[in-house]
Amino acid sequence: MRGMLLERGITVSEGRRRFETALPVILDDPDNKLSGCLRVLLTQLRLEMQYLHSQIEEADKLIVRIADELKACRRLVAIPGVGPVVRLTEVFRQAASSKIITNAHLIRQGRLPDLRTAESDSDFHFVERDTPEEIAATLVRLVQARIPMGHKLDPIRDIQVLCPMNRGSIGVRELNTARQTHLNPARPGEHAVERFGWRFRVRDKVIQTENNYKKEVFNGDIGTIKKIDSVEQELFIEFDDRVVAYDFGELDEVSLAYAVTIHKSQGSEFPAVIIPVAMQHYMLLQRNLIYTGITRAKRLLVLVGQRKALGLAVRNDQSRKILGTPEQPRRSTA
Repeated sequence: MRGMLLERGITVSEGRRRFETALPVILDDPDNKLSGCLRVLLTQLRLEMQYLHSQIEEADKLIVRIADELKACRRLVAIPGVGPVVRLTEVFRQAASSKIITNAHLIRQGRLPDLRTAESDSDFHFVERDTPEEIAATLVRLVQARIPMGHKLDPIRDIQVLCPMNRGSIGVRELNTARQTHLNPARPGEHAVERFGWRFRVRDKVIQTENNYKKEVFNGDIGTIKKIDSVEQELFIEFDDRVVAYDFGELDEVSLAYAVTIHKSQGSEFPAVIIPVAMQHYMLLQRNLIYTGITRAKRLLVLVGQRKALGLAVRNDQSRKILGTPEQPRRSTA
């Protein structure tokens, strides 16, 4: 590569991709001595631009999701130093019959949701249990029998348990192990693989825990294990309608997803959501967390646990105070 000049704004093309160099680089190399350095530079530049490109695509998807959720909003709130934010402040008539929506509004306002015994056709239920052991046992019964039979939902695909924390007897790890045992037990002669603290089986529900731009799967994507090849040391996961192969050594990027944290669920929706609430999660019991978890449910939401813990979460608006968000929404003058 001889006498090559790259200046700011010059386009570097490779295949169908085109990248703009942001660095002024001048090379005059008639003896071809610096070609190796140039290849390294262009490789690094290409990788950086691929990373930025994937970040932009991921942001575009998130913007579309947010825009869909904000179509029903009428009022704008200006947060100092952050810019305009749209906040849902009115329940429209077509949504007034949904207890998920009306109770989410109550929680957003710092008020306890309506916890009275709901009608059988209600989409919001609170099942009071006093101990973590009772909460865990109730979760199993709800997922295995009551919700699938009463609402015609698949217990693996359609029902999602969302937890405030990973740790504890009703945290993500323990509940994943319990739900896997009940919903997808080991079958004689069927391959399984144990890596990084998880035992994976065909039909398991799993979640990607970090961005992988090469595979085009991202943090929070949920899929189903379709095949385990013990000879080739590969596992195949279906995300939507696309199957992605993982070497066994790459399985630190995925974990079981019968239960996931509320934080991981942001941007997703599920037909039915179950949320355990207990004082053992007191460090993360916050209003915005409970609100986020409740609004992940499309058809059915069940809170299982202690009334005291739910009250603590609704009253705890610490995250908003840190952000400096005003307590009451202001009507936009625009």
